[in-house]
Parts: sequence; structure tokens; C-alpha cells
Amino acid sequence: MASWRIEGQYMETCNCDYLCPCAPSHLTARPTEGDCKAALAMRIDKGEKDGVMLDGLSFVVVLHSPGAMADGNMTIGLIVDERASAAQTDAIAAIATGAAGGPMAALGPLVGRVAGVEKCPIRFEAAGMTFAVKAGELIDQACEGVAGAVRTDEPLHIDNTAHPVNSRLALAKATRSVFNAFGIKWNDTSGRRNGHFAPFAWAG
Repeated sequence: MASWRIEGQYMETCNCDYLCPCAPSHLTARPTEGDCKAALAMRIDKGEKDGVMLDGLSFVVVLHSPGAMADGNMTIGLIVDERASAAQTDAIAAIATGAAGGPMAALGPLVGRVAGVEKCPIRFEAAGMTFAVKAGELIDQACEGVAGAVRTDEPLHIDNTAHPVNSRLALAKATRSVFNAFGIKWNDTSGRRNGHFAPFAWAG
């Protein structure tokens, strides 16, 4: 029986031009800017770890890869909802870093440095194909789904990917992508950078 389970909604933006080459290349392609800066935001709608309830809390994994992600040497940092208790923070940190197993554990061999954990208020908003996340003064990002040609009220998707959050990701363009956390800095509002969103369900 799994010792933990969380499910909810995820969104991210990164510094790559749309469409980011990481997912279709199985993380082997060079990012369009040479390096990768990304913020993966997760809203836990329902979840618990070892009896610690996590419903309603959010967290953001901020990462930097100096080249192709598959080459490793990534730096990651974790931002946790300021409403989380010490026990909840420890549970989320174990899940988000892969220490507790589960999907994020696959990234473990690629991580060269864990930059730390910060706590601040996190606001995660989702309405149709529009997603936005603000984490204090550290992260301010938003994306808009790229509409499909057949069902224009639904986004295009990339499927069967190696992405740790979900193997099926909605394609989106970042309308706002601002990072200033753990030494990882990025600021773009051009509307041509990459984004994704998806529901997620993890267990370990």
C-alpha cells in the first residue's frame, strides 16, 4: 500500500520558445536558450503522506539545467505554501524532491544541487485553459492553452512523454514568466515562451 498519495492540478512555464524541445526529445535536446529555467507549480486538491493531510496546499519546484536536461547537473529549489505546518512542509519536501519515491525520484540522478526550501503565500488559479500562479515575490507565471483545430475549446496535447508530472501535457504559451528564486532569474512577457498544464495523480 502506498505511504502517500496526492492529486490535483499542475502548470509550468519555462524560458524555452514554444514548443519546448525537452518533452518531444525525451530531455536530450538543447534548450532554445542554451539552458533551462522552469517553475513547476502544483496545487494539491487531495492528498496525504503517512497520515499528514495535504489537501489545499500548493508547492513550486524551481529548476535550472545548464544544458540538455538529460545531461544532469540541475539545480532545484522548492517553494512551499506558507500555510503548511512543519509536518506538512516535511511531507511535501519529501515528495517534491523524490526522497519519498514516486515520479520525482526519476529526476534524482539528474540533480546536482538542492538549493533549499522557501515558504511564502502561493496563489494557484485555473479557469478553462488559463492558468496563473504567484508565489510571493519569487514566482509570477501564467499561461494560456493553445487551442486545438477540431475542438477549439480544448488545448492541443503532447502524449506519452517522460515528464514526471503527467505523461499527457496540454500545450500552452506563457503570457507571464517571472522567476527570482534560488539564484534562478527569468523575466519574460513576450507570449512566445513555453507552458504546460495537466491534472496529476502521484503515489509512492
